[in-house]
Amino acid sequence: MESIVVCDGGVEGGGDVDGCDGEGSLVMLPAALLETIMTKLDVASLCSLASTCKTLNSCVTRVLTFTPNFHIFNVSLSMETVRPLLFPNQQLSSLKLDCGRLGNSAIDILARPSLKEISLHNCRDFSGDLISEIGRKCKDLRLLCLGSVAEKVGRTIDRCALEDLLNGCSHLEGLALMFDLSLYLRPGDCRIFGLVSDKLTHLELGHISARMMTQLLTSTEISGQDNNNPVASTVLQNVQQLRLSVDCITDAVVKAISKSLTSLIDLDLRDAPIEDPRQVSDLTDFGLQEINQNGKLKHLSLIRSQEFHQTYFRRVSDQGMLFLADKCLGMESVCLGGFCRVTDAGFKTILHSCASLSKFSVYHGPKLTDLVFHDVLATTLSLSHVSLRRCHLLTDHAIQKLALNLKLEDLDLRGCRNLRDEALKAISRLPKLKLLLLDGTDITDTGLSYLKEGVLCSLVSLSVRGCRNLTDEFMITLFDGSSKLALRELDLSNLSNLTDAAVFALAKSGAPITRLKLRECRLIGDASVMALASTRVYEDECPGSSLGLLDLYDCGGITQLSFKWLRKPFFPRLKWLGITGSVNRDIVDALARRRPYLQVSCRGEELVNDGEDDWDSADIHQYMEAQEDELEQWILGDEGDVEMEDAEDEGSEED
Repeated sequence: MESIVVCDGGVEGGGDVDGCDGEGSLVMLPAALLETIMTKLDVASLCSLASTCKTLNSCVTRVLTFTPNFHIFNVSLSMETVRPLLFPNQQLSSLKLDCGRLGNSAIDILARPSLKEISLHNCRDFSGDLISEIGRKCKDLRLLCLGSVAEKVGRTIDRCALEDLLNGCSHLEGLALMFDLSLYLRPGDCRIFGLVSDKLTHLELGHISARMMTQLLTSTEISGQDNNNPVASTVLQNVQQLRLSVDCITDAVVKAISKSLTSLIDLDLRDAPIEDPRQVSDLTDFGLQEINQNGKLKHLSLIRSQEFHQTYFRRVSDQGMLFLADKCLGMESVCLGGFCRVTDAGFKTILHSCASLSKFSVYHGPKLTDLVFHDVLATTLSLSHVSLRRCHLLTDHAIQKLALNLKLEDLDLRGCRNLRDEALKAISRLPKLKLLLLDGTDITDTGLSYLKEGVLCSLVSLSVRGCRNLTDEFMITLFDGSSKLALRELDLSNLSNLTDAAVFALAKSGAPITRLKLRECRLIGDASVMALASTRVYEDECPGSSLGLLDLYDCGGITQLSFKWLRKPFFPRLKWLGITGSVNRDIVDALARRRPYLQVSCRGEELVNDGEDDWDSADIHQYMEAQEDELEQWILGDEGDVEMEDAEDEGSEED
């Protein structure tokens, strides 16, 4: 095996991985100097170095005993892998980990007294003991994010666990509990949040009842640890960013938030009622009038999701938007979802009043029409992000007006079914556009061809899911190889006329696509998988090297043959795979078992949630799939390749 070695400021190949030959090679430097340099690298980069030669491997092993940061996302490590990497390190200050393969037995390794920042996701197999131990041991913690705790059947969270956390972590500045708190807390238990650090500025809760949140914020006297000396203060008074999912957004909860949180800059409220709320327990025009009493709010999101029931904010009208605009003149981003009675007049009031607005989103706006943007040039707006999802009355005329704003970077038009090719002609002239979502629109191959000479050079993400008029022609036109593309994410799902020829054009172009979705394309088959596996992209000569996500669920032509192309060296960076389990369940299971760092989904679930209910957390860092592949290589060594050969043999026996 050969490695690349840095020698006297240059890069040379051919060094033996075991010896790292060469008088001037990097490995001739003192180990102490190498280790000092390595302390500047993240864990994924360290693992990349460790896989090159024994000398660097030894240095990395020592560095991992005192590196301050351990950040690994998108790869779920097992207990056997995590223990030797984390256990010797007594100086760890920041831990960010996907805990999908861990449980309560890992608590002692994860809860460290030295930690100041913890971000643990997919904690389904942990009970409330994880929360309790963090509170008892991590006294100097500043940031904490826990996702999906106790979601596995049989796991639960006790009220005392939250008390231990809030009592013990008295220096918290950011707290994100991304699970359903209402399952474990009774209405009166909200007072435990009175124990929260007065330094807390960012709070995010996966789900809590509106009643409990209202009670929490209207409690003005909270007893501290010393019951003889109660401390009178407003709970969460220093919070600047609040993100909540509640059972129902009401006037009462909005009023409580606005009056109690005097430092609030960013407010994100979401609900998904299971039935139409009663008039006395819903948001009304008067509730909107209560927002931003202190005039500091810069970012506002109010969304009613139709996840469980087709329901809207039926008691909010244009008058409510007028109240809101009057209080939010300095707003920089506004996101409104489910306001079925608000018309063009209401939405225009927001656009024309908020001079600093850069992000404007409307979801499920059944009365929003082209008139909203008719005179948008008369404003001083400089919009960079616009989302108009499921605004069915919009036509090409609205997009032509909107596209006169040349600073647009993100444009989400999913579900705007009356948009046609003229809209794309206007969009093609946007020089900074990076994200374009066109799911369910009435565009054709001709319309998408307009993107070729303009916006395609800057576009990073394109989705045309469910656009029924599209054929292979638009792919052949866009990916003719005549220009180098910036495109990294492409969603072609549910295109009934798409065939293998479209994928051939993509593969031939060498475009460095990292996420490709082809689900429910019935004419896509094994030939597409073979073409993608053999792709050589611009930056890398490794076959199929760029793809990190590939969704082939319910593609009619996929057979056992495709699984032979899913082994290494093909798709070396693939981390998510969607496939139809009925193709051959044994082979699917073998693939998932033998390649543990590949997340295989075969039940039709979306590999990445694209819903409007996503939480955009600044604390969640995504690392390049290439770095994660180096981690897998270092941890598994040659074992991974052997296991994939075993999986292929199992598939051959089925044949």
